[in-house]
Amino acid sequence: MNGIFDTHAHYFDRRFEREAEGGAEAILTELLPDPVSLILNVGTNLETSRLAVAQAARYEGMYAAVGIHPEDSHWIADPDAALDELRSMLGDAVSRRQDKILALGEIGLDYHYANYGEIALDREKEAYFFEAQMRLAEELGLPVIIHDREAHGDCFETILRHPGVRGVFHSYSGSAEMARDLTRRGWYISFSGTLTFKNAGRVREAALAVPRDRLLVETDAPYLAPHPMRGRLNHSGLLVHTLSALAELWECTPEEAASITAQNGKNLFFSL
Repeated sequence: MNGIFDTHAHYFDRRFEREAEGGAEAILTELLPDPVSLILNVGTNLETSRLAVAQAARYEGMYAAVGIHPEDSHWIADPDAALDELRSMLGDAVSRRQDKILALGEIGLDYHYANYGEIALDREKEAYFFEAQMRLAEELGLPVIIHDREAHGDCFETILRHPGVRGVFHSYSGSAEMARDLTRRGWYISFSGTLTFKNAGRVREAALAVPRDRLLVETDAPYLAPHPMRGRLNHSGLLVHTLSALAELWECTPEEAASITAQNGKNLFFSL
């Protein structure tokens, strides 16, 4: 299997240094350009966004997304200054091409820790960053990468307020019904290694609800390794397991699933 497009990974994550001999560089050197042809390296705050851009510059098949993740937003003392810096990082169309920036992300809402009482998170601050970055994406004509964790209703309402913005809900965990509604509105849905988990019936149901021309695959590396590698360090090469699970749902070959999802990723991220 080759020509794989991993539409969401975090190769700047320090877990690669801790758990892989030679770190991320050794893994990427082995995977690019075959069997993995494209990787979108996704920032989560200003620092990691800069790292994503710098890392993408070193590999022909790697590109970057920059943005402020909802969890990271809580530690930012001056939101407006951070957003101004993000706007400067995005620059104009010419500088974005030079920096290989394809999207604004990942952005969105995450209510998981607040729901379980682990951390008192500020939902208003998350919403402020989400709205501001959606406006920025609309201004620049950029696709967005949405992080939606246990915040499905509020995420959906937010994207409805920005009808000019399109993108992808990454590592999708919502319902099949919501997936159908999103794709009807022009959005893409991405599935990670969770598609392979034995208890992931709801995820597979959602995948079946997504039209084939709107479905992407991702690792979210170094996290969410697929079965049978669950719990280990994840990387783009392990997408073969997710693609095999998808091929079973689609009743096609893994190679066909890889080709379809790669083209979908190109349609979203390289068409603007």
